Amino acid sequence: MSLILAVNAGSSSLKISLYQWVLKDPKAPYILLTSTISSISSPPAKASFQLANIVTKHLDSFEPSIRDHESAFVYFLERLKADVSIDRQQVKHICHRVVHGGDYTEPTIISEESYHHIKTLSDLAPLHNAAALSVIKACIKALPHALSIAFFDTAFHRDMPRHVSTYAIDQKIARERGLRKYGFHGLSYAFIRRMVADYLHKDEDKLNIIALHLGSGASACAIRGGKSIDTSMGLTPLCGIPGATRTGDIDPSLIFHYMSEPLSRLSYDSATNKEIHITRAEEILNSQAGWKALVGTTDFREITRKADLFNPPSAATENPYTLAFHIVLDRVLHYVGAYHLSLRGKVDALVFAGGIGERSQELRSAIGEAVNSLGYSAIDERMNQELEHHEGTVIDVGKHDGGKRMLVCRTDEQFEMARACSLNDEFWR
Repeated sequence: MSLILAVNAGSSSLKISLYQWVLKDPKAPYILLTSTISSISSPPAKASFQLANIVTKHLDSFEPSIRDHESAFVYFLERLKADVSIDRQQVKHICHRVVHGGDYTEPTIISEESYHHIKTLSDLAPLHNAAALSVIKACIKALPHALSIAFFDTAFHRDMPRHVSTYAIDQKIARERGLRKYGFHGLSYAFIRRMVADYLHKDEDKLNIIALHLGSGASACAIRGGKSIDTSMGLTPLCGIPGATRTGDIDPSLIFHYMSEPLSRLSYDSATNKEIHITRAEEILNSQAGWKALVGTTDFREITRKADLFNPPSAATENPYTLAFHIVLDRVLHYVGAYHLSLRGKVDALVFAGGIGERSQELRSAIGEAVNSLGYSAIDERMNQELEHHEGTVIDVGKHDGGKRMLVCRTDEQFEMARACSLNDEFWR
């Protein structure tokens, strides 16, 4: 039996799915189990272990032995043997989600060269690349016989037009340092593109959609003819829509004022101003901002519970949860409107995905109300509220009133990696 591990390392979490390679149908690797380990950076970590198609076999526990991503992976291998009697030697391939791949545009076998390349890009994706490298290192150590393969989020956006990916800076310096828009959440968008095209009975290269991957990290993507033509994240995942701890778009000079003396004391003499170290600035913008900075929680469900969503934002100025909700809504609509124009209004569907996109009926409803003016179907509120009770990967939450489709796609980055691995003959020689 040949098994494929698909590993998705977040800043404080580790998601792992185990698949069986199916020789007769490599497009559909068979899911055996999933595991999620969360709160790695704020112990005790919580670990869950779910066998596929067995509802009762769902094991949750708090594990003080898990201190980092490496020990989290070792813990997973121990559970694999103890709970389901799977020998680690049966794992032949390990797929790693790597957020920033730079100029790598295809899945790449981990070698000394590619490992070093990913390491050099860690500063551009500080919440994820370092975690992925830690797990890659642990995998090579624990499963030296298995082939480790990196799958890059940036690869999906490789066809972005140059005028979209280019920043208005000195191009000699930009080329030397790789300073351009890369885009992220590519594995999710690849899954969304394929599943939505199938749902709409269209060829992928004929598909035009606006996709929203909304989670603790959030982004939007305009897809025309099956290819990314623009996306909200840029050189790093920091740009675009605010996240749980990321600022999203801000005036670039804000960080200097944020970390400096009050404006009344500022001087144009650089010697009198504080030096801003780039790593400290990035820490603030990536880890100490977002809606957590506004309301003290990274849980968007708490925001929707406590926000006043029945009145205009101006009517609830004293409620920080209302403010946080409407900030996210405003930034999402900014990109939806822009991408609607980029696609010249020829949009097959607006697609919600990610933890918030798939679960927040309040945010879907608010977005739906706004985009209805652009010819998108009104949200079917009953379907929107009962979505979790409906099976399927793609679900229509629109009213079927002749407008553009409003869809929810239950995205699966691990499956997208396992499928790509299963289909690539190079990895099975």
